[in-house]
Amino acid sequence: MSSVDNPPRIGVVGYGEVGRILGDALCAQGLAWVGAWDLLFADETLGPPMVAAARAAGVVPCTSLAQLLAHADIVISAVTAANAFDVASESTASIRPGTYFFDLNSASPETKVRCAAVVDAKGARYVEAGVMASVPPYGIAVPMVVGGEHAGALAGRLVPLGFCMEVVAGKIGIASAIKMCRSIIIKGMEAIVIESYTTARRHGVEARVLESLRETYPGLDWERQGAYFFSRVAKHGRRRADEMREAAHTVEDCGFEPFMAAATSDKQAHIAALARSGLFRNVPGDDWRDYADCIIADSASMALSARKNTASNPQPS
Repeated sequence: MSSVDNPPRIGVVGYGEVGRILGDALCAQGLAWVGAWDLLFADETLGPPMVAAARAAGVVPCTSLAQLLAHADIVISAVTAANAFDVASESTASIRPGTYFFDLNSASPETKVRCAAVVDAKGARYVEAGVMASVPPYGIAVPMVVGGEHAGALAGRLVPLGFCMEVVAGKIGIASAIKMCRSIIIKGMEAIVIESYTTARRHGVEARVLESLRETYPGLDWERQGAYFFSRVAKHGRRRADEMREAAHTVEDCGFEPFMAAATSDKQAHIAALARSGLFRNVPGDDWRDYADCIIADSASMALSARKNTASNPQPS
């Protein structure tokens, strides 16, 4: 007999932005048990407020992945692309037969196939998802394409709870291929806009550039889109860089050189590093110009330091 009960007991692995949105929304459904586990729960500084936020929403903060797996019959993996396989692999030590493992991470088809292999070998039920829009505006109803042998059955259990799931394939890899190809465009646009707008700002020609973009592509609000792109990358650039490395692997697996995906990953990683340094700490809102000004000032400071270093350490002739 399957260990899956009705109604489901759901555990969320990763209590970042996505995990928190889903966990909190599931608690609002009145389920018997919703739990979460995150590596940062054990962090002395970051852990206490995360645990407090979980408890306030009704989510049970677990002390380990094993504890979460002991209770959950549906596990939602919402970590990062870089950690997707590690979580799936670690779960095999204690996941119960019949448990659904719902992988939301933005990973390549190859990574999802590897995850499915280790999870299914334990008698659990691996289902992949490609999240097709930004989660915050939609919440639990964010559109997803899902795939795998058990995708239809899992959709039957989660859609009534508010999930928006389209089953696109009975095999693993199709849903993630859709997601990765989309990401090359979306994350690439983020990187291109940041580079273009910041350069335009440095030359003082941003108004003319935006005017031209509006004329060529009138369907986009380039001002608002720029603000959104800058703020999202500043806050989540590291996760986006991981995702684009997976997109690059997806391109490579087709025998192509991933020039664009790789460059996008580098740009996302660069902005993430600036954010971690505290560069955007005092940005008052989401105006893209404030972010661009920080980047311009940082570049000027780095150039000045390099000139001073060269002047104080001249190369022998």
